[in-house]
Amino acid sequence: MNPHIGSDFDSFLQEEGIFEEVEAAAIKKVIAAMIVQAMNEMHINKSEMARRMNTSRPQLDRLLNPNCHSVTLATLTKAAAAVGKKISISLEDNTHNQLA
Repeated sequence: MNPHIGSDFDSFLQEEGIFEEVEAAAIKKVIAAMIVQAMNEMHINKSEMARRMNTSRPQLDRLLNPNCHSVTLATLTKAAAAVGKKISISLEDNTHNQLA
């Protein structure tokens, strides 16, 4: 009998001990996609974006790569500012992992 039948995906990830890692990777992917969308809307190419961030093109490519998870919050904030945006973070109650 499968112990995961009837459970939700978050519960499965928690049982596997990888919930936070997967959630952080998903958040990074969403932010990177939003930065790319803003670049497209503003007609900013990667070379111009790298110049605005005062960084190299390979560094920008790592930032925009949805599979590269080693990007810092400072770098994401800098990229958002380069397209006239800011990153907003909030803490919310976690209904799946409440402390007893």
